[in-house]
Amino acid sequence: MSKDLKNNIALFIALLFHTCGIIGILFTPYKNWFIANTPVNLLLMALLLLWTQPKKKISFFVFLLLAFATGMGTEILGVNTSRLFGEYHYGDTLGIKYKNVPLLIGINWFVIVFCAGVIMYKIDNWILKKLGADMHVTGFMQIFSFVVDAALLATFFDWVMEPVAAKLGYWQWNGKIPFYNYTCWFFISAALLTVFHFLKFNKENQFAVHLFIIQLLFFLALRIIL
Repeated sequence: MSKDLKNNIALFIALLFHTCGIIGILFTPYKNWFIANTPVNLLLMALLLLWTQPKKKISFFVFLLLAFATGMGTEILGVNTSRLFGEYHYGDTLGIKYKNVPLLIGINWFVIVFCAGVIMYKIDNWILKKLGADMHVTGFMQIFSFVVDAALLATFFDWVMEPVAAKLGYWQWNGKIPFYNYTCWFFISAALLTVFHFLKFNKENQFAVHLFIIQLLFFLALRIIL
């Protein structure tokens, strides 16, 4: 199967599931059923991301496992000690938990950070081509720009998602969402994206771009309307 066909199939499925999710949550009496099946949607999107990833090298799976482990580790520390992110706890919507953190959260960390990395990788390459040979950009500045921009993008996604996730019962905050949560998101994402930059695997996953945009619009629509 060609890469373009895979991307088109994955894009169709992602659009179908998220469109049905918005309609189901906002405009039908089956809101609770759609919310309860969030794990199915999240897991399916992650599998589609893996399916569309071209030339899967060991380094790609190294990043996947590192992002999952980092996401789970920091969330376990955050939930059980409040030393990261703030004071919050997870509900039962997202499924099986380990030390009070759903396993899907580790997968979600991978999806968000990976998609943000792919997007900024594409944007940075486009900018460098536009600048041309006359404008010299040092290697350090390229890396620094990529990591900061991609981490900001991942953090922005979390900012859009947080109020919606609380309203849907994914997790709950003890009070208002603290700015400290976004600070932690930025620095943890930046650390993972630094590894993303240096690991040698194919970063041209077009579906990752589509998935990030679809999920961002999904949470943005719910944030505005709910």
